[in-house]
Amino acid sequence: MESVKDRFTAHIHSLQEVICGALETLDGRAVFASDAWERPGGGGGLTRTMEQGTVFEKGGVNTSVVWGDVSDPMRAQLGIDGSTWFAAGLSLVIHPLNPYVPTVHANWRYFEVYSDGALLDNWFGGGTDLTPYYLFEEDARHFHTCLRRAMDPFGTELYPLYKSECDAYFVNRHRGSEMRGIGGVFYDHLRPADLLLDFQIAQGNAFLPAYLPIVARRKDTPYSDREVFWQELRRGRYVEFNLLHDRGTLFGLRTNGRTESILMSLPPRARWKYHYTPEEGSPEATTLEACLHPKNWT
Repeated sequence: MESVKDRFTAHIHSLQEVICGALETLDGRAVFASDAWERPGGGGGLTRTMEQGTVFEKGGVNTSVVWGDVSDPMRAQLGIDGSTWFAAGLSLVIHPLNPYVPTVHANWRYFEVYSDGALLDNWFGGGTDLTPYYLFEEDARHFHTCLRRAMDPFGTELYPLYKSECDAYFVNRHRGSEMRGIGGVFYDHLRPADLLLDFQIAQGNAFLPAYLPIVARRKDTPYSDREVFWQELRRGRYVEFNLLHDRGTLFGLRTNGRTESILMSLPPRARWKYHYTPEEGSPEATTLEACLHPKNWT
């Protein structure tokens, strides 16, 4: 019987092709470039990026299948033991051009730890979250409902749990309780992995139905410099979270990961303005309020 490792690896490679193809079709101009790379110490990946499209200003859909020896930083940050490890995953970030189209992030990963060649532990992690610059409640409900539908067949208690974990994770804690967006779902260390492969595959397959209808609905909305200014300010918050708090980014940079792939998640443009506060009652204030106070969108 094919192993969980082999089945999940095949899935992420297939899903990468499907997602890139769907985004290219919706954009109509930009295409994904491919950059295959090898990791010193074991494995490698395929980084696929697009830029300067009619819909998507910058995007990346990356797969990696890597392995190596368990290092001291890994023991300290991941709390793992053992002698060697294996990891496979798909990670994506899409930054649209139009400020009325939200940025989106997703990651689905699998990890194994071995001791003297014998499997010691394995688990799944991942999630999907949305960062709108202008909040439309119907978009938020659609996104969260799609994620919930992907989880409910495996237990109706899962979506509320992983939604709350997402709300707690994607927070710029140096700014109090300000989330970088309106969340989604987030989970880690899910076991037993051999019983959860179908769950993980379902989460990846839910991405396009959750995101593409929102893009199609908002991509032609007229906008001005005001909306671009606000978009760049919120992108600044996105940068802050990724560089200060995101565990995956920090772990990758501290363990000599591939810098270009790790920093692919950053937007092409961002802005910081001293002590900026949106006008009370404005659409910008509505978005900020949603980032300060998580809501049950389903």
